[in-house]
Amino acid sequence: MKEKIVLGLSGGVDSSVAAFLLKEQGYEVIAVYMINWKDTTGTLSGACPYEEDVLIAELVARKLGIPFHVVDLSDTYRRQVVDYMFEEYARGRTPNPDVLCNREIKFDAFLQTAQKFGAGKIATGHYCRCDSVSTGDGKVYYRLLAGRDKNKDQSYFLCQLSQKQLSRAVFPIGELDKGRVRELAEELGLASAQKKDSQGICFVGKVDLPVFLQQKLGSKKGRILEVPAYFKAYHRSYPEDPEERIKKQARPFFYRASDGVLVGEHQGAHFYTVGQRKGLHVGGTEKPLYVLATDVENNLVFVGRGEEHPGLFRKALRINHQEVHWVRPDLALKTGESADYSVRIRYRQALQPAHLHCFEDALYIAFEEEQRSIVAGQFAVWYRGDELLGSGVISA
Repeated sequence: MKEKIVLGLSGGVDSSVAAFLLKEQGYEVIAVYMINWKDTTGTLSGACPYEEDVLIAELVARKLGIPFHVVDLSDTYRRQVVDYMFEEYARGRTPNPDVLCNREIKFDAFLQTAQKFGAGKIATGHYCRCDSVSTGDGKVYYRLLAGRDKNKDQSYFLCQLSQKQLSRAVFPIGELDKGRVRELAEELGLASAQKKDSQGICFVGKVDLPVFLQQKLGSKKGRILEVPAYFKAYHRSYPEDPEERIKKQARPFFYRASDGVLVGEHQGAHFYTVGQRKGLHVGGTEKPLYVLATDVENNLVFVGRGEEHPGLFRKALRINHQEVHWVRPDLALKTGESADYSVRIRYRQALQPAHLHCFEDALYIAFEEEQRSIVAGQFAVWYRGDELLGSGVISA
């Protein structure tokens, strides 16, 4: 008797080829399309055509001879992902909804849906891999591994998955590169073969972020202040004590209104994020302006001139203990321990050599080289080789 597996079939080429590969591997495949977002407020034209995606997914399922179903998880998605987004932006942080979508929707709510079909496992079209290892005491741990195609590796977006979730997960295309996936879709004559990759927020699509956020946060006119590159805060003196030095290096620069010169106005500090260049609508400068910091309490946006502005760079970051997640709990650092890892602080960033320190107050990541645009609310993710070991929400 074949093992049942439920595949999240999105209408895209990746999940379509995943469906074919699962059949080839001998699974009884059940394709399910998740409706997670219906509101088009703030979405750019044609960015969230879920009706079209459902049609393509159904055509793919029919071509492959597998049953097809549609489930509506939009209420759960709004509560677990979108409301979280609004809350984080209101606090002046920049969340990553795709990471939350995977943890709360695709590998939680969707997994519960799969169980209703009598399936013990779920599959997605992510470019990553999963296997298991046994430790000396006989315990089995599941490993989350980067996809073979380093240009498409999506393990970053799965950095919050638990051992239980990984034990039920299958990633059929993790060993393939994107070019081969397209070729297979063409050879099989799948309706999704030429479909472009989705962009923007998971299940919402590309959005005009201020318009999208105004659904709850509203707009409020404020000042844009330019901070000169020679601002005194950049010439910090650091303590000799190694732990105190790292903690100070991890603190974001703090600005007051008197530190900058008025160069423009904005419609809400919560619409901006550190490192942002577009959307400021301030011209006439020799070099482009970048957001250095936001103050949502006083509704101020601080900017600096040029991508080399010192205010964009820091050598360390902090993650509160309650926001640290070890995918491999058996390898978690204990208080007082430290270790070297490869770290990224955003999707597609090249891995950076860094040292993790588990101090009593928080987990700190100290990089070998200064990092540009460390953003509170985003996820820092650490690897050893191809294995993603843990992640955490950047608190500062």
